[in-house]
Amino acid sequence: MQVELTPIPGLLVLKPKVWEDDRGYFYESYNYRMLAAAGITADFVQDNQSKSTKGVLRGLHYQTGAFQQAKLVRVVQGEVFDVALDLREDAPTYGQWYGLHLSAANKHQLFIPRGFAHGFVVLSDTAEFLYKTDNYYARDHEAGIRFDDPQLGIDWQLPADQIVLSDKDQLLPDFGQHTPIA
Repeated sequence: MQVELTPIPGLLVLKPKVWEDDRGYFYESYNYRMLAAAGITADFVQDNQSKSTKGVLRGLHYQTGAFQQAKLVRVVQGEVFDVALDLREDAPTYGQWYGLHLSAANKHQLFIPRGFAHGFVVLSDTAEFLYKTDNYYARDHEAGIRFDDPQLGIDWQLPADQIVLSDKDQLLPDFGQHTPIA
């Protein structure tokens, strides 16, 4: 697996070695030893999966305090634009975001360390999104930031009138009013 650094320290793009032939393909989507060699030692405790239709945007979500989560995310069907936003107040990249296309075709993954908000928007007709977390979900510690905050300037790759949000995500605060992660 090839590990690529991003402009935000700790945020890593993983590109697996894929063996393909006329029968299909095979690749390792997770190998603890390989990830540990790249500095990823998260002890993943929960796997989550969602299916969404085109234009659905989930995010920007995170958990606070002792319930922060590192994530390893990928797409097994369809395509999304995936975004991680650095909320580590002591980091020089605080408030910066990184986005990339994740798809069943490219099989790339993104490792998101603790201290980030995360979100994605579906670009294909449907998409199935998988992610591992290193901490359990805790409803009382969930938080989020508005996806279209002008201070962040995230280009979600779709026109605003094509974005579909949950009722909860429509009420998220701007970056300047977000709940601190600590």
